[in-house]
Amino acid sequence: MHVVIAGGHGKIALRLERLLVARGDSVTGLIRRAEQAFDLEALGTRPVVCDLETIPAEDLAGHLRGADAVVFAAGAGPASGSGRKDSVDRGAAALLADGAELAGIRRYLMISTMGLDRAGVPGMDEEFSAYLRAKAAAEDDLRARALDWTVLRPGPLTDDAGTGLVRLAQPPLPLGSVPRDDVAHVLLALLDAPESAGLTLELTSGAVFAADAVRDVLVAR
Repeated sequence: MHVVIAGGHGKIALRLERLLVARGDSVTGLIRRAEQAFDLEALGTRPVVCDLETIPAEDLAGHLRGADAVVFAAGAGPASGSGRKDSVDRGAAALLADGAELAGIRRYLMISTMGLDRAGVPGMDEEFSAYLRAKAAAEDDLRARALDWTVLRPGPLTDDAGTGLVRLAQPPLPLGSVPRDDVAHVLLALLDAPESAGLTLELTSGAVFAADAVRDVLVAR
């Protein structure tokens, strides 16, 4: 399998790249800064410097052609401002979908987030509200496309060591945290399950191994 990961230097992306390479898959990571390339190369991932806020869709498609799937793992990050929440968390996700369509790639996995309906609740930081609104808009854009998409909404992310044990279901799930290690394992299982296309799934720590949790979701759909 050849997978292209947008936001290839992100914390979840690096974990997913390690898993994919370890089992013999081919991985390309789209990164913003050339100095990030070394970390990807050390994992066996091919880095491509590509600014998803500015690159034309036709040029992006050239980096995607030949892939079996794309994964949107990019994000503006904390303290980046509300404007970049829109241009990255929404705009770059849509641009990746444009590029996938032009390149003839149907499989698209998006990392979103739980709690999208909380945007704008009293007392919430405006930048975080902008992030939630951008993620919601990105999901809506993806669902309107003729792609084999799957949306994964993890709960609050931690850098704790993964246990491999998760809770995965169609929304709503009670809000709960999940290690980035375990998010990567679920993404790997979803890449191996094309029949998960069309599903929006929420993810927290739980008691079921990632691959089994994906199988259980597919049986229950």
